[in-house]
Amino acid sequence: MTQLSVLDLSPIVQGGDAGQSLRCSLDLARHVERLGYKRFWMAEHHNMPGIASAATAVALAHIGGGTSTIRIGSGGIMLPNHAPLMIAEQFGTLEALFPHRVDLGLGRAPGTDQQTAQALRRHLSGGADSFPQDVVEVMHYFLPPLPNQGVRAYPGAGADVEVWILGSSTFGAQLAAMLGLPYAFASHFAPQELDRALAIYRERFQPSERLARPYVMAGVTAVAAETDAEARRLFSSLQQSFVSLRTGHPGPLPPPVDDMDSRLGGAEKYMLSQALECAVIGGPATVEAQLKAFIKRTGADEVIVTSSIYDHAARVRSFEILAQAHEAAALAA
Repeated sequence: MTQLSVLDLSPIVQGGDAGQSLRCSLDLARHVERLGYKRFWMAEHHNMPGIASAATAVALAHIGGGTSTIRIGSGGIMLPNHAPLMIAEQFGTLEALFPHRVDLGLGRAPGTDQQTAQALRRHLSGGADSFPQDVVEVMHYFLPPLPNQGVRAYPGAGADVEVWILGSSTFGAQLAAMLGLPYAFASHFAPQELDRALAIYRERFQPSERLARPYVMAGVTAVAAETDAEARRLFSSLQQSFVSLRTGHPGPLPPPVDDMDSRLGGAEKYMLSQALECAVIGGPATVEAQLKAFIKRTGADEVIVTSSIYDHAARVRSFEILAQAHEAAALAA
């Protein structure tokens, strides 16, 4: 049975603040833990006024301390922004605090604009081009240290951290296959190469000590409500936010509107249809059918769900409905 997980951006809503968002993230993590979701991942983005998870390892410590069984991890850490040793130390620390629960998803995009990327790593060599070497270096720090090893990660050496490769293109698929690592595809916002990337990953996968066979996670944006109409209304918050981001005006997550279609021009509608092609939006029956179709299309071992909804109670309810729909689809299969 395909498992469900959560990708949380800890959205900052209009009129709210980062503290409120992070407290809501913990509340959501506790709810989805009870619902049986497997993982709770948070994403690294910078210079984004609508996202509170920039200091991802710190935010994950907050989530880990308030939960007990759900796996916590990064979806992802944007490795070009960081020295590999520091990431190994951060996630080694998380593993020391929350044993056998920590995932490290690694991506090669900066997760921001170029000016901010330079501010993040202005004095360090490396970047997207050195991503494969940086991934190998991070994994090296998690191995038991060798007697003459000069640089070690404390904490981190010998830590049981599950390393993933994230991607929205075939590059990450090839790297994950070559290293024998699990692969997560960002189809929740960049679905264009989804089918090709998964095919390449599965065809080229080389078993490793970490993983014996290919393991695929695929992302979806999901908004579930009691009716299709209410789900579409709640979805309008993300649509507004996405348009603002893509036009260079990122901001806090706005409240939903009833007339979203009338507010969009042709170019905006096309952009949203392309970026959010894999969105699962609707009432219980609709999301069950859409989720079932997505799993059939991808053959994913796991689906990771992100949901930016203005009202926190509605966001929690969305994950409840989705879990029920997923269970119903599995029973019907």
